[in-house]
Amino acid sequence: MEGRYEQQQQQHLDGSHNPCVEIAMEIHKVETPPKRSSLQKLKNRLKETFFPDDPLRQFKGQSTKKKWLLAFQYIFPILQWGPHYNLNLLKSDVVSGLTIASLAIPQGISYAKLANLPPIVGLYSSFVPPLVYAVLGSSKDLAVGPVSIASLLMGSMLRQEVSPTLDPLLFLQLAFTSTFFAGLFQASLGFLRLGFIIDFLSKATLNGFMAGAAIIVSLQQLKALLGIKHFTKEMGLVPVMSSVFHNTKEWSWHTILMGFCFLVFLLVARHISIKKPKLFWVSAGAPLLSVVLSTLIVFVSKAQNHGISVIGKLDQGLNPPSWNMLHFHGSHIGLVLKTGLITGIISLTEGIAVGRTFAALKSYQVDGNKEMIAIGVMNVVGSTTSCYITTGAFSRSAVNHNAGAKTAVSNIIMSMTVMVTLLFLMPLFRYTPNLVLGAIIVTAVIGLIDIPAAYQIWKVDKFDFIVMLCAFFGVIFISVQEGLALAVGISIFKMVLQMTRPKTVVLGNIPGTDIFRNKHQYKDAVSIPGFLILSIQAPISFANSNYLNERILRWIQDYEEEETKSHSNLRFLILDLAAVSAIDTNGVTFFQELRRVMEKRGVELVLVNPVGEVMEKLQQADGAKDLLQPRNLYLTVGEAVSSLFSTMKVVPSRDG
Repeated sequence: MEGRYEQQQQQHLDGSHNPCVEIAMEIHKVETPPKRSSLQKLKNRLKETFFPDDPLRQFKGQSTKKKWLLAFQYIFPILQWGPHYNLNLLKSDVVSGLTIASLAIPQGISYAKLANLPPIVGLYSSFVPPLVYAVLGSSKDLAVGPVSIASLLMGSMLRQEVSPTLDPLLFLQLAFTSTFFAGLFQASLGFLRLGFIIDFLSKATLNGFMAGAAIIVSLQQLKALLGIKHFTKEMGLVPVMSSVFHNTKEWSWHTILMGFCFLVFLLVARHISIKKPKLFWVSAGAPLLSVVLSTLIVFVSKAQNHGISVIGKLDQGLNPPSWNMLHFHGSHIGLVLKTGLITGIISLTEGIAVGRTFAALKSYQVDGNKEMIAIGVMNVVGSTTSCYITTGAFSRSAVNHNAGAKTAVSNIIMSMTVMVTLLFLMPLFRYTPNLVLGAIIVTAVIGLIDIPAAYQIWKVDKFDFIVMLCAFFGVIFISVQEGLALAVGISIFKMVLQMTRPKTVVLGNIPGTDIFRNKHQYKDAVSIPGFLILSIQAPISFANSNYLNERILRWIQDYEEEETKSHSNLRFLILDLAAVSAIDTNGVTFFQELRRVMEKRGVELVLVNPVGEVMEKLQQADGAKDLLQPRNLYLTVGEAVSSLFSTMKVVPSRDG
């Protein structure tokens, strides 16, 4: 460093330029952004926050009649593709609809039991909501119905205050009411365009939560797979395993043998479909085939008399109205609000994620806000027609996609198939053993444990991996909702930490160029004597202005400690603001105070490339024009160094 500095100074004395800044360049003026009124600024901010997709752009320049047509098509997407529907599309949708129906029927019964609800409610929830979604939804591949995680959440949260066995009617009423509030919350997010709220559930949080919930769901099925009658009501790993081994006398070898056989059959079918996607129908049809076979075995062998529990009699008929069962008052209103909020967020996150995943595979777009409205409305309608929380299920949507679904008509076909089942086939499920439902649930949720994704998170971000582990262990050792809350809390803490402790890096010059880059990343980058060049890589606000002030002063102290070695006094502090997208009042004050501190030290503060909003606010606050003088404001770091270096007073080297 010392030799380079002496060489640079000698070259300057000889009339040459510093090799780092020897390229003569034109100095460009930093332009002030066009003036806008406060109303224009507010309008632009609201538009970017709530309407980034600009949904009204399609109405520009259209006739009144056309605008009404576009409005109806926007509200009811079925009006967009419905007029162009043809027989070829119908053939594909019928095949996919019947295929997902074969999966939806056994899953609907199984997930209802997972939510501690009557099995028939699961079938009700696979009939009405898909019809609503087909009219309002924008995804071609999303298959709607009950899902395991939302079912588990609702069942476990409501069971904390109300017993589904001692007071089944009240439990059912609370489930419908929770579904109503979940739908209301989901639709409100869409109407108010507040979908960014669900983004607080990061990929790491969801991976850990889903994996933990999958284990808890699987362990809960030990009651059915082992034939245990007295099973714990708690959801944690320890009480569940304790209940399993404290009730070994209740284990039924008939149940264990049959349950194990069907579980292996379902897992093998799933494995085949994963290895060969063209054989998707193997795993899609396996649950229904298992239900049929197990029911026949029980019926023929009278296995219910040998310790194998069965579903029992199920009511026939379509969904009875349940609007009179909704409870909007009483001591449980807080419980249903909390349950609706949490299950609503989780099911909404899953549904939108699944919809976007398959939309990307087919190269079409899914409108997130319209999806929120569609899912919310179908849950509100569902709560009044004996349905509980539903959303787009990944397993069913994957089958729907692989079966060649072309439009949302596949949901209508599935719904009609469920309707036929409700009207005519319910007596056939009387002898269906609970063990096969448990095996179906275990097979369905095991896919939620994504080890490759966890490994990828570990490689990319260790903090995210910790968040994932907190969600995972929180769910299996504490409770489902508290584990989720813990992970979300840690994720928010990480976000706050990033806001309050933004990165600042020292920039150096790439020799032979006018490019300045992070010295830690680019080992060849060299410092310019007399210059401390820093890049601030975050918005500046009340949350981080004090930290930035302290951090910059530490950089200066580090520079001064090196002074005795390099014999170069600090003359200029250059701040590269290209990554500072916004500032607030505290941010403006930070710059003003920093300039005064630097002035006392005999150091000039130079700002480089402030973006529009930052430039505008600094200009409004800089009444004395001290901060934004032309000498202290440049478009690039290279131009700043080139211009300022030529004005420096040259100090002869020690040997000179």
